Amino acid sequence: MTDIADAAAGQRPAAVPGGRRRVPSREHLASWRAFLRAHATITRALETELVAEQRLSLASYDVLVQLAEAPQRTLRMTELAAAVLLSRSGVTRIVDRLERAGMVRRSAVEGDGRGVAATLTESGLSRLRIAARTHLAGVVTHFVDRLGADEMAALERISRRLVD
Repeated sequence: MTDIADAAAGQRPAAVPGGRRRVPSREHLASWRAFLRAHATITRALETELVAEQRLSLASYDVLVQLAEAPQRTLRMTELAAAVLLSRSGVTRIVDRLERAGMVRRSAVEGDGRGVAATLTESGLSRLRIAARTHLAGVVTHFVDRLGADEMAALERISRRLVD
């Protein structure tokens, strides 16, 4: 087998919205893999730096950021899970750890007997401010400094289109 695109060409392609069927070309797959490698490489570097310098995972940092940016620094657990792109059980485990460390407080949602919200504490906000120095320096080193202004603008346009 020469490569996955060749192998897939001999098979029935998966259906896509609109009823069209396509198999990505080698060039398409090369772009896709480069995108995945870039994301994984940068994410791994940011995670490594946060853990080494701040003893905080990238996922925990993201939870703290989302809460810091929310009104009253509070989000329902379901909203928090959606904001950090994790399952409800995944965000629950992170919030458990952050709550034990005093960075987050959980409370019942008023008027909703089953709803639970997470709130960033002052301790959590302070911890986030310190960790942000490491994280933002890493974003500059591993991302911003490697792209020119035009590349950065193009990447933003492309990324927004992919999300929409």
